[in-house]
Amino acid sequence: MGLFIAQSEGPLDEVSGYTMAVAGAEFNVAVGLARLEQPVTYLTRLGNDPFGKRIVKVLGDNKIGSEFVSYSTERSTGFMLKGKVSVGDPEIFYFRKGSAASTLSKEDVDRVDFSGYGYLHLTGILPALSQTTREASFYLIEKARKSGLTVSFDPNLRPQLWPDQQTMIKTVNELAGLADYVFPGEAEGEILCGTRDPEAIGRFYLNLGAKAVVTKVGSKGAYLMTAEGGEMVPGFKVEKVVDTVGAGDGFAAGILSALMEGKDLREAVRRGNAVGAIQVTCIGDNDGLPTRKELAAFMGQEKL
Repeated sequence: MGLFIAQSEGPLDEVSGYTMAVAGAEFNVAVGLARLEQPVTYLTRLGNDPFGKRIVKVLGDNKIGSEFVSYSTERSTGFMLKGKVSVGDPEIFYFRKGSAASTLSKEDVDRVDFSGYGYLHLTGILPALSQTTREASFYLIEKARKSGLTVSFDPNLRPQLWPDQQTMIKTVNELAGLADYVFPGEAEGEILCGTRDPEAIGRFYLNLGAKAVVTKVGSKGAYLMTAEGGEMVPGFKVEKVVDTVGAGDGFAAGILSALMEGKDLREAVRRGNAVGAIQVTCIGDNDGLPTRKELAAFMGQEKL
């Protein structure tokens, strides 16, 4: 979706200047993977408008496949406003109701050939957009699993987008139970699982069917939980947090890129922590996502 980032601090209704960019949780993960030199393709529907054209250009600039991008002749590309802050999380407001992406359906999934892919990543945002995107989300996982893909899922709760909290919790937890890897945050765990305890959150999703659960616990790092047990994987310190939006998406990209390279799960989580830490030092949802060289330098390694 399109993104307007406030150029000055203050309530969004008082800000007079914005910088235009591109955002979206799954989009951020795609950018993160591409910058780490992993082949990735993005599925979405856009409007025939400046936002849509900008998104396709950014996909191309990052060498992200766009063969699964379709267009609506009747709907516009969604967008959001994001505030600027020096402390805490920025104010966010969505303009996504009735967007082109909200019309994605099972028919769009049927046009996807899964044979050339090894992983599917999705979040709880797509199923929040409409009934058809909800159905498409379950169908995506169903087809991916039948084709032998590894499925990862980030709850990425956006209550503004859901019809009600009960539907959000039920749907997100059902989708998480169908995934191999689940990446919740501790605050999300309180809503979805009734607890902020990372071990309990991990156990909750393992019982639903996940193979591994990695719960994000902010600057402390992440708690990795599998059937063999759990452990805290420490985070990386940064001098100053500029913008927390997109950190979780960078975290997912770090984990997935490492798994694609055959790294063990603990090392993958460590890389995820590093990418997330780098991202919070930059304005923009994906501007700070690192290249392999930048990530290796941050992690104190000669190369990844």
